[in-house]
Amino acid sequence: MAESEADEEKQQGYLTGQLLIAMPTMGDQRFARAVIYVCAHSSEGAMGLVVNKGLPSVDSAELLDQLGIEPSERPESLRIQFGGPVESGRGFVLHTTDFEEEGTLVVDRNDEGGVAMTATLDILRAIARGDGPGRHILVLGYAGWGPGQLDGEIQDNGWLSVPSDQAILFDEDLSTKWERAIAKLGFSPHMLSTDAGHA
Repeated sequence: MAESEADEEKQQGYLTGQLLIAMPTMGDQRFARAVIYVCAHSSEGAMGLVVNKGLPSVDSAELLDQLGIEPSERPESLRIQFGGPVESGRGFVLHTTDFEEEGTLVVDRNDEGGVAMTATLDILRAIARGDGPGRHILVLGYAGWGPGQLDGEIQDNGWLSVPSDQAILFDEDLSTKWERAIAKLGFSPHMLSTDAGHA
């Protein structure tokens, strides 16, 4: 039953596990040139994490200290990024599925091993000890859409969607993720129209 429901959601155009790419016409500057990993998308709305915007103002060593976590490895190995404008003080770890605990949401299992999201202090403790997931990013905040809102933004040419891959998700080169995500569609970003409603 659960598998048929998942298949039905895919047929209805839901984008869980996909990347959203902001079109050049994106009016909301918080999402200009954003690449978002969609963690959940259904008739009830959508939730995703921006994966290509850093937060240089947030120091990982200070954050771990505030949370009472003593790192056993260099704290700079924990990159902190902007995940979206909703609940900007809340942290989410997007990671490979070689680490799972109670409360982990496995978004996608695939040939690469899959992608999951965990929002607990336990995963930060595991990362600080050096025994967390093989690949991960910590983001503060998330992007959220109400019922039908994301679908409407896509119809209004606000977003493109492409299959996700771990190279784009977890790569440290944030500055080229937007272009690389668009390249998965088989064309150059320069070919995108800056006029809404036109291809």
